[in-house]
Order: sequence, then C-alpha cells, then structure tokens
Amino acid sequence: MAYLIRRMIPGEWRELRAIRLEAVRDTPTAFSSSYADVAGRTDVFWRERATAEATSGNGATFVACDENNDWVGSASVEPLVEVPDHAHIHAVYVRAGHRGPTGLGARLVEAAILFAEQHIDVSRLTLGVHESNGRALAFYRRIGFRMTEKVIPYLPNPVERCHIMEYSNFRQRH
Repeated sequence: MAYLIRRMIPGEWRELRAIRLEAVRDTPTAFSSSYADVAGRTDVFWRERATAEATSGNGATFVACDENNDWVGSASVEPLVEVPDHAHIHAVYVRAGHRGPTGLGARLVEAAILFAEQHIDVSRLTLGVHESNGRALAFYRRIGFRMTEKVIPYLPNPVERCHIMEYSNFRQRH
C-alpha cells in the first residue's frame, strides 16, 4: 500500500481529534494524557490546536494518509518551552494494520526530524517513552535515537517513568 506523508492542513481538527483519541485508547501509556482528558477537550480546543499544528513556523504535525486519504498515523514536533535549546517529538502513532514492515512510523518521525532541522532553532531533539513500552524503545533506537540519563515522571501516574531519548544525528546529516 502506498502512503502519503504530509503536514496536516488547517480545518482538519476532526481528523486530529479522532487519531489522538484512537492513539490514547490503543496505547494508553504512550501518551501523556488519559483518554478521558483527550475526549473531554472541546471542539474549540481542537480547532485551535489543528490550526496551530498546521500553520506554526516552529512546530508541525505530519500525517500518513492511505489511498482513501484516511489518516492512519501522525507525528508532531515543537520546541520544548520548559527546556531551552530542545525540540520534542510527540504524539507518534500508527494505526494497527499499518505498523511494522510498512516503515510508516519511521517515515513520520523522519518528517518531524526534517522539519525540526529546518525550522526550529535548537541543537537537541528529544522524545519521551514510557518505561513499559519496549516496542517503542526498540523502534526509536533502530531509527537513531539514544537513551539519555534523563528520566521523568509519567504525568498520568507519577509513580511510573518516561525515558528521554535524543536523536543522535540531529543537524549532522546535511
């Protein structure tokens, strides 16, 4: 199957909400919000979020579309306000049935990396992975991320932890 990877466009707030709800339902510990939190957000929130993720000069959401133009994956990147000189990849998700050998997850993350290199003035690119998500830890290692010494509490349950990984080749490929 051929997929189109593209930046989301303004007005796709329903699609953004749907994929984020699907993602937190499918893999609850992979995201820093609960299903109830995501489901409880208003249409106004989603409209504003979609517009920002589609038009911001220093943050973006990329989507993978199948032959019917249905969203089957997404990945976002933006500067980390709390941590100077860092950008952060988040909300990476690929729908079951489109994972694995398709390479779709890697292509989505690559789009986010390229955007960060070209549009975000930072020297480090990171992401967080829940301690129990071995599949994600292995995936990110395989595509060039490495573990850092940083471990933070997992927001929905601070007893659990998230490992911070950093992209090893950030700004060194060109």
